[in-house]
Amino acid sequence: MVGNVRAEQATHDLTSFLGAPVLHRTSRPVWRRWFAALAAPVLAVGLLAAPAHAADLTPVTSTLTSANPADNIPHAQDGDTKAFAEIGNTVYVGGSFTSVKAAGGTSWTSRNYLFAYDRTSGALKADFSPTLDGAVHALAASPDGKLIVGGAFKNVNGVSRKNLVQLDPVTGATVASWVGRSDGGLVRRTVVVGNKLYIAGAFHWVNGTEHSLLARLDATTGAIDPSFQIDASVARASSELVWGLAVSPDGKTLVAVGNFTEVNGQPRNQVVVVDLDGTPAVANWSTQRYVAPCYSGSFPFYARDVDFSDDGKYFVIIADGGRGDGAYCDAIARFETADRGTAMDATWVNYTGTDSVTSVEVADNVVYVGGHFRWLSNANGNDSAGSGAINRFGLGALDPINGLPLVWNPTRSGAPAGTTTWGPIMWELWRGSTGLYAGFDSDGLGNEYHGRLGLFPLAGGRTVAATNAPTASSGYLYVGTGNGQTAKVPFNGSTLGTPVSSAQANLTAAGAAFSVGNKLYWSKTDATAAGGSYLGVSMFTGGTVGAPWVSSGYNDWFNPATLAGAFYLDGRMYYTKAGTNKLFYRYLEPDGYIVGCSEFTLPSVGLNWGNVRGMAWVDGKIVYGNTNGSLRAVPFDETAVDGAASVEIAAAGGGVDWSSKTLFFATS
Repeated sequence: MVGNVRAEQATHDLTSFLGAPVLHRTSRPVWRRWFAALAAPVLAVGLLAAPAHAADLTPVTSTLTSANPADNIPHAQDGDTKAFAEIGNTVYVGGSFTSVKAAGGTSWTSRNYLFAYDRTSGALKADFSPTLDGAVHALAASPDGKLIVGGAFKNVNGVSRKNLVQLDPVTGATVASWVGRSDGGLVRRTVVVGNKLYIAGAFHWVNGTEHSLLARLDATTGAIDPSFQIDASVARASSELVWGLAVSPDGKTLVAVGNFTEVNGQPRNQVVVVDLDGTPAVANWSTQRYVAPCYSGSFPFYARDVDFSDDGKYFVIIADGGRGDGAYCDAIARFETADRGTAMDATWVNYTGTDSVTSVEVADNVVYVGGHFRWLSNANGNDSAGSGAINRFGLGALDPINGLPLVWNPTRSGAPAGTTTWGPIMWELWRGSTGLYAGFDSDGLGNEYHGRLGLFPLAGGRTVAATNAPTASSGYLYVGTGNGQTAKVPFNGSTLGTPVSSAQANLTAAGAAFSVGNKLYWSKTDATAAGGSYLGVSMFTGGTVGAPWVSSGYNDWFNPATLAGAFYLDGRMYYTKAGTNKLFYRYLEPDGYIVGCSEFTLPSVGLNWGNVRGMAWVDGKIVYGNTNGSLRAVPFDETAVDGAASVEIAAAGGGVDWSSKTLFFATS
């Protein structure tokens, strides 16, 4: 772990160019909170990962990179890596480092703040040797193949170029004809969409015209675009700035996050959405989730980064800050791009349990996050692993449907002796042409030495198939009739066929059960399990339940024997409890069989859920048993369930007793 001296130096480096005072705390380890220099008071409170609002989401196929970093990537030393770009077969790397060496090299080459290397071989590009006098924060390729550089510098190649410059991609020479200038103030982000260059940072003037923290230029010429006049201002405390910036792939929506409370005179606390279609304007979108302060004595702002999905339908905001009262502090949150209104809530929120998240990249239907966290899905933890926490050391990949971690855990540890194994900041995650680049302030990645940067290649990765409940309108209902015994009943969505006995030797000591793809999840009573039961998973093929295995080592806290019935749909496990008149749900991730740490309640009327025994989702309906032995169905809506529409399928006292907790639907 990084000691206090290094962390305090990190805060000093940040605040020195923001003009903010450096503040120190003794109540918590400083290495945990590198942004502590930007202080604001707050009362620590418990975290409840309340679902923000329902969105019509269905599972998607995701493509994960390899968790094993590429071995041919160069190393940097001192400082950190903050930015990446690609032009042709050349990779450009920016940051505050002072020297670099090729992978396997023995000697360091002086390269302050910016270098280039061959993407295929990893060899350093010796001819690319620009000279800058300050750190690089942002890189982007212009449409004509030049390199746009933003940062905290004053001179480039001996000529005044404040914080923004365009370079020749081969030699690093300054492109004199490019007129873009940030007249004072850090350029933190550069985003190119078409021929439009969006910049964000701590500036107030661009090309001699007044633009506060945000501006748009012609990417090819550097000329200012006067039609874009979106000005963020009024810091929460310390110095105002935009820290994170993203533009949707279609170029119609911009999201910026950082230390501001107003945009064009409208209240927008830390987050603003801008409509770019036509004349750019502040969108009718605001949220209260980044208004309340986080952790006592820290963080005037905590929204750190944002990124859009590849299709532009949603964006993800990440934050640090500690704990907060209803705020998305130390959390990852998904928002839907098309939504408009005030007091907007996220679709889902993943809390770390008071550890920082500092970078996000959404690519290939995966939400990659980096930072100084030790766990994800940790709403029940406070600087420790709470019930349901998933170990993820500084890096993680989330399912975009429910925000739960996928099986991808490279970690940020593993550097050799004499190097920095764990720094407070993951500055950048960026999806390049061959994988996911990572820029950070330490030397450990994937249990290997990787100085300040790394690449997780697509080669060697894997595909996570979209998995859901059976979608067929007809099939079979299986209901438990005894230990290792079920009745198999044909069902077409409204009418039952003739039941037959179906022996299931592996389905013993069973409780609630539900189908997910070709697997059956089911509660198994086991005196040796924590809580007396575990969530088992079996293959289900040809009408036969296979031998079970424990769903996940992360589910020891969860006692599924309390479930009176359950079904899975669209990343959620819905369930009832005996004697409790509520329909509950948790998120559930089939990739890794992970049960979400937070319990939610779906609104409903007109149905006594406490009497429900066994449930299945069939073609838009919940089919459920009752304590009196009957079978009923009610239309299912993921926002609310109206029990008035419930209908009886089979009366009590018929040929099958439908009062068993074990009830599931399958197509064979």
